[in-house]
Formats: sequence, C-alpha cells, structure tokens
Amino acid sequence: MANEKDMQQANKNTQIHVPETLPVIPLRNTVFFPQQVLPISVGREKSLYAVEEAQKNNTPVLVVAQRDGNEENPSFEDLFSMGTVAKIVKTFTMPDGTKNVLLQGFSRARIITETHSNSFIKAAVQLVEDKPADDIEVEALVTTVRNVFHRMVELSQEYSDEHLSIILNLDDAAGTADITAAIMGASVQEKQRILETLDVKERLQKVHMQLNKIVQRLEIGSKIQSDVQQEINKNQREYYLRQQLRAIQKELGEDDEHPEIKEFRDRLEKSKLPYDVRETVEKELNRLSKMHTSSAEYTVTRTYIEWLLDLPWSISTEDNLDIDQAEKVLDRDHYGLDKVKKRILEYLSVRKLKNDMRGPILCFVGPPGVGKTSLGKSIAEALGRKFVRMSLGGVRDEAEIRGHRRTYIGALPGRIIQGIKKAGSNNPVFMLDEIDKLGMDFRGDPSSALLEVLDPEQNDTFSDHYLEIPFDLSKVLFIATGNMLDTIPAPLRDRMEIIEIPSYVEEEKLHIAKDFLIPKQIKEHGLKSENVTFNDDAIRRIISEYTKEAGVRTLERRVADVCRGVAKEVARGNDTKHIIDVSGIPEFLGPQKYFIEVAERLTRPGVATGLAWTPVGGDILFVEATGMKGQGKLILTGHLGDVMKESAQAALSYISSIADRLGLSPEFHSKTDVHIHVPAGATPKDGPSAGVVILAALASLLTGQPVRNDLAMTGEITLRGLVLPVGGIKEKVLAAHRAGIKSVILPERNKGDLEEIPAHIKDVLEFHFVKEMNEVLSLALKKTEKTQDVSERLEAAVSTN
Repeated sequence: MANEKDMQQANKNTQIHVPETLPVIPLRNTVFFPQQVLPISVGREKSLYAVEEAQKNNTPVLVVAQRDGNEENPSFEDLFSMGTVAKIVKTFTMPDGTKNVLLQGFSRARIITETHSNSFIKAAVQLVEDKPADDIEVEALVTTVRNVFHRMVELSQEYSDEHLSIILNLDDAAGTADITAAIMGASVQEKQRILETLDVKERLQKVHMQLNKIVQRLEIGSKIQSDVQQEINKNQREYYLRQQLRAIQKELGEDDEHPEIKEFRDRLEKSKLPYDVRETVEKELNRLSKMHTSSAEYTVTRTYIEWLLDLPWSISTEDNLDIDQAEKVLDRDHYGLDKVKKRILEYLSVRKLKNDMRGPILCFVGPPGVGKTSLGKSIAEALGRKFVRMSLGGVRDEAEIRGHRRTYIGALPGRIIQGIKKAGSNNPVFMLDEIDKLGMDFRGDPSSALLEVLDPEQNDTFSDHYLEIPFDLSKVLFIATGNMLDTIPAPLRDRMEIIEIPSYVEEEKLHIAKDFLIPKQIKEHGLKSENVTFNDDAIRRIISEYTKEAGVRTLERRVADVCRGVAKEVARGNDTKHIIDVSGIPEFLGPQKYFIEVAERLTRPGVATGLAWTPVGGDILFVEATGMKGQGKLILTGHLGDVMKESAQAALSYISSIADRLGLSPEFHSKTDVHIHVPAGATPKDGPSAGVVILAALASLLTGQPVRNDLAMTGEITLRGLVLPVGGIKEKVLAAHRAGIKSVILPERNKGDLEEIPAHIKDVLEFHFVKEMNEVLSLALKKTEKTQDVSERLEAAVSTN
C-alpha cells in the first residue's frame, strides 16, 4: 500500500481519457479498488507487455483479480468479470527485468469481451458508476466503520497509525468503503464481492461485517496469547525458582531429589504396571517431589505410592494343569471328600481347555473339624498357586473389605487387597473363612461389600476405597467356608457354588486318624514310628467313648494326649515300643466320657428318640412326656423355639383327633395336663423336624406303650396326619449310627437323600419311610396286650403314691 504522500500526489489529476479497450493486468491474491494507490511488481511477460502498451499509448490499464492465485499464466476465463481502471503513475525497471509500477485506481469497470492480442490480455470495458446514498444511516455507517477500523489497528501489529490516518482523512462514503476494504485482511473472494457491490450503503455494511469478523478473531487471538503468555511466565518463574532451589540444595550438599523418590522412579521404570496405574503413580511422584519430607501429607502420599508399586497388578503364577498330579495332592492331604475333589479336578480340566476361564466362587459348608480350611491349602498346592486366608468371623466394618479413604489418618486398603499383596500374585487361592459369622453395625454391612468381590461378572473391576483404581479379581479362586447356610445373606449365597461337606463316619475317622492325625502328632511330639503304634480297636474306642463330634479335631487332641503320655515315658528312658490297645486307652485318657444311653432312657412310656441337625453335625434328641391331672394344659420346657412349640401343639391336637383309635377317652385332654421336656435344657432347640418324635412320645405316654429303644426318627407333621420331608438327613443318619441306633424312621420324600450316605452305614441300618403319622405310631410303639385309659393310669399312679 502506498503512503499518504504518494496518494496525494496521484490524486492531483484523476480526469483521464478511457478508451473502449484497455490492456489487462491480472493481479494475484489481492483485489485493487478505486481511489487506492498500490505499488505492484510486474514480472510476467504478458503483464510487462500490457504496461508497455499503456505507457506507449498513454492510456490506463484494467487491473483484475485472478480467481486462482496459483495460476501462473492466466487466460481470460481465469479472471473476475469486474476490475478497476487504474492510471500508471510511475514505473521503475529493476535489474532482473521486472518492473515496479505505482498504480492509482479511479473507477470500476466491467469486462465486456476479450479483444484480440497475441502478446498480452486486452479487453473491451464498460465503466460502472456507484449508486450514491447521502442519508444519515450512511453517515452512521461511515463512523462505525472508522471506529471498528480503529479497534483493528489497536489489536493488530500489521496495521499502523498511518493506515488509520488514511481512513480518517477520506471525506466520502464510497472512498471510505473502498480503501477500508483494500487495507483490511479479508479473502480475495470477500474483497471481490465488495468491489462488485455498486450500492454504497450496502458496500459499507459488507465492509462493516468483515471488519467485525476480523476484530473478533483478533480479540480471541489476543486473549489466547495473553493466557499462553501468563502460563509461560508462570512456568518460567517455577523453572527459575526450581533452578534456584537446586542450586541452594547443591550448596548445602543435598541432592536435588530425595533418594526415596529416586527409588520409586526406578521401581516404576522396571515394573509392568497398567497404563492408568502408571499414570497415577507418576502424578503422585510429581506431587511428592514438591513436598517437604516432614509434612504429614508426604507420609500419606509415600504410603499410597508404595501400595500401588507393591501390588501384583500383572504378576500371575502359572497353574499346574496336570490333572493326575493334582488328584494325588488332594488324596494325599485329605481322606474322602469326593465331591469337593471332583469339582476341583473339573475346574482344572476346563482351565486346561479354556485358558481365560474365570475362577469359580466355591463355598464349603459343613460342621467344624471336617477339614474345610486345610482343604483350601491343598487346593492351592494342587493348582500351584499362592494361598491366602482371611477370617471373616466377627467382622462388622465394611472398611475391612473395601478399605478406608485416604482422607482418614492411618488409612489402609481393605483386607482383600492386603491379601493380594501378601500373596504376591493376582491369581491366588483366597479363602474367606467363617463367612456365615459376618456381622453388621453402624459402620456398614461387610456382606454387602463382598457382593462385588464374589461376583465373577463384577470383580474384574473391584474398587477399593483406598486405591481408587479398579483391581482385577477375576483370576482369583475364592473359597468361602461356613458351618451353616442360614446366616449367610441370600444375595451373597446366590453368588457362590455351595458344596456341602458332611460329617465323618467312624470308618472315615479311623482312616483319617491312621493316615493323617497319628503320624502328624507323633512327629510334633518328637516321637518316631518305632516308639508308638495304635491298634484299630484302640482308635475306634477313642472315637466312640472319648469324642462326640462331626469332625476330627477332638480326636486329634485325644491322639495328642496319648502321644504326650508316650513322650513322657520315652523321655524317662523307656525306649520300648508302646502298643496302644483297647485296654490301655484309660491309662492315657482317663475314664470313658461319652455313653450310649438310648436303651436305658427308653425303658418307660413317654420317651422317644429323635434326630437333630446342628451346626456341628447331627445328634440324637430325647423327647420326654409326662401327664398329670389337670385342665388340659400343655407345658413345654427345654429352651424350645416357637416352631418346635407349635409342632408339640400340632402333635397333641392330632392325637386328640384320633383318641378313639388309640383307645383313649374323648375327654382325656380336658382332664389331663401334658408336660413335654427336651433334655439339655440350656441348649436352644427349634425347627419342624421334631414333630414326629414329639408325636411318638405323646402317643407312648397316653397309650402306655413304650417306644422301641433301637429306633430314632425325624420328620415334620401336619394336622391332617401327613409327614413332610426335612433337611440334614445325612448328618442325622450318621448321628443315629454313632449312637447305636438300628432303625430309622424318615419321611417318604427323603428317600433320595440316602444316596449320599456311605454304603456300609446303610447296610447296618434299617430305614422306614412313612407318609402318614399312623405309620409312625405303628412302627414306633411296642405292642401290649391291653391299652389302659390314660385317666385310669393317672388315678392309679396317684393312689400308689
């Protein structure tokens, strides 16, 4: 753009003659406007000929913008149809043959047609006049354009005060629009549209719109630049301060980074952490490097980093998929338990065929002492995995499972994550012991927190409150243990595969004692197999007379008692081999502790033997009934629960309904008080399965017929005389066998449960399956010649006393 002096000189004479045809100078990447003075460099051959032609004939030229600025040799079709007639004010020939030409525009012109010329472009033109507008709106537009242009000059370094002076000194609206359009940085197309706008008012509006766009763009750019500059200044300041700090630390003999942080960075480089974990560790390390080592937050952050680096995010142990070897390990450590071993071998087989299988969630349920916890260790050894045990008994705080948030002092991850860290791999065998003894209080419900842990569909993104980063638990083999299912919440129970581990029978206990317990106790007491030997009959006596349990813990303690006695003799110098036989047991264990008293207790009418299930296995249950003159009251003692009390009431009502068939007076109930007592009165008892035995005891009392002393029974009763199925059949049958029972009455619909009972037990027991209560009475009561009426027997008993 020419300066103001050149424009003033050029404007002295604008009255020039314009012929019908003019030489054309194509202009690249810009648009030339009337009243504009513009120096251009002419280097193309056709443009040089056009300038020479115009100077030779003393005519103006037509300056037209190219449609495509990259076109080096434009034709007539490559030009816009409207341009500006310009006078050549000055020309300067440069050493390289090009010319610098100072042009002054004075009128718009439209190209009519191209005329013939070989050396340059020549066209017939028609001058175009502006459509003037002198209203007040045009004046306002001129003022607005000047103000916006002023703002543009302030924001951009490309424009100077000289440009602003040119705009302010223009005294007509058309010139203001043209010169402003020429100066502002719009595109060639936008400028061409302004050039082709003949209405001055409309032209000013277009210029104003383009100026506003430029100003908005400049303001946004200025803001961005300001923000960037502030950030750069901040970073430069921090860099400068850090350099100063390092210099000070160097002068003081201190390293620029704490050795602990360097150690963390080295561990981070060597570790194979997932991307999100690595990103978190790096972020926390950068924070840690800015803290003073004595601050409390430093300790919290350091502990957090240690946990993230110590956890085995990507460390797994390789599974031992040798099925035969795994079976040998399981058989070596545990006798029996075929169902559990079968399930583990099935898991290994599927794992061998499908490498990405998720770990099952198993739950071993059974009485204490049957080997649930030790079985978990054997499974881990068989799989070649690490073993972690976590006891849930008495856990009441949800944070024990999910951890505490780091905002708390002394916060730590939950015991699940702690166990994973302890194992050192992300696929251990994780045993959740005593899951049925979880509690809850105001600190939350731990069983609800376990829902995510024990759900294979969710635990691949287990969230611990302390870590705040999901940890994948899907590779962990979780094994829960418990004594009973009733206390495990239903949603938690639904997520686990329940495997019931039953009580041991005497034969199984004998094998366990010979193969596992006795060798273990001999070794633990410093003895050798040459010092002591147990006969099978001695072991059986220990089992039957000195233990009363479903498992083998007490049996192991009794074996330990014997081993201690032998160790005392050996320590005194008695090296002779001690053979423990039946007669020698009392010497070590004292007098017999448990007796089979079924036959003794069932000598009188009104006593029956029932079978009960307890969390520690099956047991026999005595029900005693007696009658006295009264008003038909039913007295219940023995710490009975509501369900058991209702069973007693139902049994009495049923007997009343069949009094005539039993040979009883229809009014016996109104004249007799019946008292039912279940011994071991301090032990709570409940459940519907005692209905049958209560019925038998009442019938025995009222008819005077004793119950068979070799018979035990279980089953639920109804008022219509039906016997319904009950649970825990295997434990109850084993308890009957231990107590010397010969016959067992069971509900008809429990016949299928006998499949779980060992064959040698079924061979020595006689089973009776009943559907109705009259079948129970016919099987249970001993037949007598005459049934005495209950009222007569009560009167006789009173008179005798």
